Amino acid sequence: MDATTFTLPPTPRQMSYARSLAQKNQTLLPWDVQQDRRSLSAWIDAQAQLKPVADLDPRPTSKQVAFAEKLARIKRRAVPDECFRDKGLMSKWMDVNK
Repeated sequence: MDATTFTLPPTPRQMSYARSLAQKNQTLLPWDVQQDRRSLSAWIDAQAQLKPVADLDPRPTSKQVAFAEKLARIKRRAVPDECFRDKGLMSKWMDVNK
């Protein structure tokens, strides 16, 4: 028998999950990793443990801002400026004004 190793291509589900992780973590999915099932699996394991970039951003999401502005129109009051700089403050303001 030959000592040649064979590589299996990644499954479609693996590729789909890897692409979603790359997008969520705002990183590139290396071409060489996409060619081998084991390499892709190791890359997925490493990327799955990272915190998404969106979690590191202190600003509120666009959905939070839209909902807060909707609440502000209903309650006829303004959303405080500091809420637009901190998602925690925005969340608290929305909870109080529901």
